[in-house]
Amino acid sequence: MKQSLCAILISLLFNTYFLSAQETKTDSIKDKDKVFFSEALALHLADYNDKANFAYRKRDFKEAQRLFDSVTVNHLAGSYINNFKFNTLKGKEVHLYDFDKSIYLITYASWCIPGKGAIPAINEIAKKYKDQIQIVVLFWDTRDKVKKVSKEFNGDVKIVYVDETQNKSPYVVKQLKHSLGLPTCFLINKDKRIEDITRYTAVAYGTPIENALKKNFNQIDEGITSYLINYEDTELMKSRLASRKDKKE
Repeated sequence: MKQSLCAILISLLFNTYFLSAQETKTDSIKDKDKVFFSEALALHLADYNDKANFAYRKRDFKEAQRLFDSVTVNHLAGSYINNFKFNTLKGKEVHLYDFDKSIYLITYASWCIPGKGAIPAINEIAKKYKDQIQIVVLFWDTRDKVKKVSKEFNGDVKIVYVDETQNKSPYVVKQLKHSLGLPTCFLINKDKRIEDITRYTAVAYGTPIENALKKNFNQIDEGITSYLINYEDTELMKSRLASRKDKKE
């Protein structure tokens, strides 16, 4: 009897170990199949910069925008964001993968501050989607300067920063700041896959605050709404397929 129990236990332990090893192997394969943001940039950024710089020198802004849309839609969207590290105003470090929800990441710099109506719009967006998406605003600046600006944002917006003067995050600076310019917005799903990359368009000088707020709000809201609709459709399809599979079994 004891020998039989021992044999059963050994068999169970072996099967558990085997399944665990298989899952680890599968996860490893999945990771190898992923193309990360940094890898996609390395493949396509140089060519984009050459063409975009030429377009800007000719003051052909429409062509420059077309090139930006082309490289982001065709080569960068669909890649997986790297687990970049930032600083919080509380003196702690935070990684992008620490956020469980989908992320809307907006990058700014001290010389490229949010335009008229931008911050109120971001606050409204963060409040509207707080259960579904984490709004993260990344500043390239010192803690003291970021702390002053942060007071204008509500508690639903996560403020992070990278202080270039400390030179502790050159990798992050190179990938997120110097690659696509500022301000740039990244819509990232729960699996950290980049769904969309856009440039934040400032409203015209002299625009009434109400109109500026509305335009800024719509810029972000349209992209998030489209993403959530597609996400819900995908999840519904997965649920239906799983239900059909269970019925067949």
